[in-house]
Amino acid sequence: MCIRDSNQRLEFLGDRVLGLVVSEALFRADMDASEGKMAPRFNALVRKETCAEVADEIELGVVLKLGRSEMLSGGRRKHALLADALEAVIAAVYLDAGFEAARKVVLNLWDTRINSVADDARDAKTALQEWAQARGQTPPAYVETSRSGPDHAPIFAIEVRLASGESAQGKAATKRRAEQIAAGEMLEQLEAN
Repeated sequence: MCIRDSNQRLEFLGDRVLGLVVSEALFRADMDASEGKMAPRFNALVRKETCAEVADEIELGVVLKLGRSEMLSGGRRKHALLADALEAVIAAVYLDAGFEAARKVVLNLWDTRINSVADDARDAKTALQEWAQARGQTPPAYVETSRSGPDHAPIFAIEVRLASGESAQGKAATKRRAEQIAAGEMLEQLEAN
């Protein structure tokens, strides 16, 4: 298989290059940080949502070559597609110009994020699950309560429910993002009480 036949191989490599560059940047940015402090920061910086945000900021979707059905279904705005495409671009830079060039690209695109990632960069779902476990509760349950909008641009409504009866909702273009929003809303409610 030629590299041109599939971006999946490039995504695989780009993900590893991104991970190495971000790991090194976090390691150097805070020489006193433990692995336990760096790991959630790393996860926040390399997850698909962050890659999609970066891809959106550089308008990568505009230049993607997509099939007709993918174009009609709003592919240029799909987070998973944008994140994968960015990882493929990072790999292409690495293969074409070497590690230092790929490192510079990643640091340029992630610079402000690396310098501002929160000390506790756990995603909201993880934080809520840890909150529930610390109190002897079962893990939060996430339920899709509705789906609206056209097939190419759906909006999902997700409700998170705790065993103690509290609930919160989130809406987003993906179920995963809606769950994160719902978990964030629940954490805010819990902090207010």
